[in-house]
Amino acid sequence: MSRNRISNHLEQVDLIGKLADLKTAHYQNALLVSALIELLVEKEIITASDIASMSAQLDAAYEPTPHPADPTL
Repeated sequence: MSRNRISNHLEQVDLIGKLADLKTAHYQNALLVSALIELLVEKEIITASDIASMSAQLDAAYEPTPHPADPTL
């Protein structure tokens, strides 16, 4: 097996590890946001309707940017 092939496999393993780390971080962030929203609603600081309205506003204003490696740029 050539050194280049080993290097390629190690890069793939590294990428898989990074994706797993991102998945864990995403889950933890989603859990934290959910807990904060539930606490704010429970304490009557904000309503579920307020959350839904703000989410809709933010979603409508979102303009995704193309990936830098996108050949259509």
